[in-house]
Amino acid sequence: MEAYFLEWLNLFFRWFHVIAGVAWIGASFYFIWLDNSLENPPQWKKDKGIGGDLWAIHGGGFYEVAKYKLGPEAMPKNLHWFKWEAYTTWLTGMVMLWIVYYVGAESFLIDNSKLELSQWEAIGLGMGFIAIGFAVYEILVKTPLRHKDGAFGLVLFAFLAFSAWVADQLFSDRGAYIHVGALIGSIMAGNVFFGIMPSQRALVEAVQRGEAPDPKYGAFAKLRSTHNNYLTLPLIFIMISNHYPMTYSHEYGWAVLAAIIFITGFARHFFNLRHRGEFKPVILVIAAVMLVALAGVMAHTQKVVAPSENATVISDEQAMNIMAARCATCHAAQPTQPGFEAAGAPAGVELESIDTVVAMKQKLIEVTQTGYMPLGNMTQMTDEERQQIIDWMASK
Repeated sequence: MEAYFLEWLNLFFRWFHVIAGVAWIGASFYFIWLDNSLENPPQWKKDKGIGGDLWAIHGGGFYEVAKYKLGPEAMPKNLHWFKWEAYTTWLTGMVMLWIVYYVGAESFLIDNSKLELSQWEAIGLGMGFIAIGFAVYEILVKTPLRHKDGAFGLVLFAFLAFSAWVADQLFSDRGAYIHVGALIGSIMAGNVFFGIMPSQRALVEAVQRGEAPDPKYGAFAKLRSTHNNYLTLPLIFIMISNHYPMTYSHEYGWAVLAAIIFITGFARHFFNLRHRGEFKPVILVIAAVMLVALAGVMAHTQKVVAPSENATVISDEQAMNIMAARCATCHAAQPTQPGFEAAGAPAGVELESIDTVVAMKQKLIEVTQTGYMPLGNMTQMTDEERQQIIDWMASK
């Protein structure tokens, strides 16, 4: 019943996390678009302190949006804050990290071929990785470097690439990707909690006191909001990356992740410029070329165990014994692998009969060649067994 209960918790918090994430990222995209799309207002609006306005139509109605240069003359009765989307996304994401990768550390986080860890050692490393990475960003964003957008962006990218490499040395391939995602998500939520919200409170308090707000508060909040905007696409990729083992199970998976972070952040730059009236489609063209180049490089550097020539193929019985010991502990009608007992066969794939294995041999060869399966090699499949299974399936 414990595994069944955890599966329902996983479902609930994953669903909740996606809903909150859509709301947060949608708000981020909208407000960056809004800020970049504001037009020079008429003089009578300028006289009221309005720095830019915008007209829009949506849902059958017209909207007039105005942004004050610093603050209004008096605080409105109802002021809408945008923070709970960020906090909820981060909190549900951290709960999922615990449920999937920490409770199930032996299955999803630990890779003994990289580093032999106990469950609590792996959890400690995971939490330390996120905490230290977050602290480094907070130090960077408080240095004068933050005023130089290009230089700060390159330093932040280098830091995230290094973080991806460190995570790859410590955790399973999937665990490494998800911890880089947790770090990016923590940076983004921290930008809201430690930067944007305090700045906005300072602006509100100044208006309530009848004082002119200090421009530095608004500028710092906008800076952190902009950082979040550029980090959204890399984070979305990591959220879906577990469906694409060709990325994280690659021999240089950390470098693949670093490349995707750069490409997606660069592509996002096109839209931010476009909202300011600067149309530079060459950015998207370059991003697309880089993505195609990455796919080509990955194809030629993928670590693959190929079928042997003139191999002595093991018998069906020997092959199924290996499958039973290394694969069918999870991929069975009644899994025996801890953490999978109540979930049924992952993806509905049962590997308890020769007919089923042969019918899926092309896919099975692929995931066995790349080392994607078994997950984190939790069943300790040897290189010899991996080669034997590949040769056997290739002969069918």
